[in-house]
Amino acid sequence: MARLIAVISGKGGVGKTTTTINLGAALNEFGRDVIIADANLTTPNLGLHIGVPIVPVSLNHVLSGKAKIGDAIYEHDSGTKIMPGSLSVKELKKIDHFKLKEVGKKLRKMVDDFVIYDGASGLGDEALGSIEAADDIIVVTNPEIPAVTDALKTIKFVEELGKEVKGVIITRTRGNKSEMSVANIYDILETPILGVIPEDRNMQGALSKKDALIHLHPNSRAAIAYKKIAAKMAGVKYHEPGLLARMFSH
Repeated sequence: MARLIAVISGKGGVGKTTTTINLGAALNEFGRDVIIADANLTTPNLGLHIGVPIVPVSLNHVLSGKAKIGDAIYEHDSGTKIMPGSLSVKELKKIDHFKLKEVGKKLRKMVDDFVIYDGASGLGDEALGSIEAADDIIVVTNPEIPAVTDALKTIKFVEELGKEVKGVIITRTRGNKSEMSVANIYDILETPILGVIPEDRNMQGALSKKDALIHLHPNSRAAIAYKKIAAKMAGVKYHEPGLLARMFSH
């Protein structure tokens, strides 16, 4: 049975959806069977990022009992399976966030390896629904004091629920003296650092083209960083491309 991973964050704008998409796409590239679901029900962005902003059947329809799970799953050209949320305000009514756990149990049986929830940021009912559904929890943060502080609150919140955070992914690192070091972040969060994603100019281009960075710029610095994390999750060896390949990736 597949493992359900909830990708969450203490605050918005730290790269949670980008991380979810690229981890899912990388796992698929490594031959793993994956479903990515947009569990950020009030402000869903996964569909916008991957090129399916409006779909006839969404996760919202499933949670409200209006559709079957299989009808809300779409396959990307890469083979990665996507379950978008709905952009319709009307479909937010009477949504029970805690049904994400029930849906998660069924999704686990529909793929061999991973279900990844792109959870809501913050500590509200939406985030709680994803956390309670998950086998593993990943927290995404930036190397900035406000983001790391919110990440710490999120980790403590998860622990109070009797769950454990598998690790932290630090995104948008620039290597500036003004940003927090990885060592400093680890000392504060006391949680394993799964990977560090550098700021990458190709990221914005991937968003505008509505596809995963690892599909469009597979040898870019950020894509390589995501693949390293995914390789560890999948239990496979990843051979990083050489300098020449990286030079021609931009």
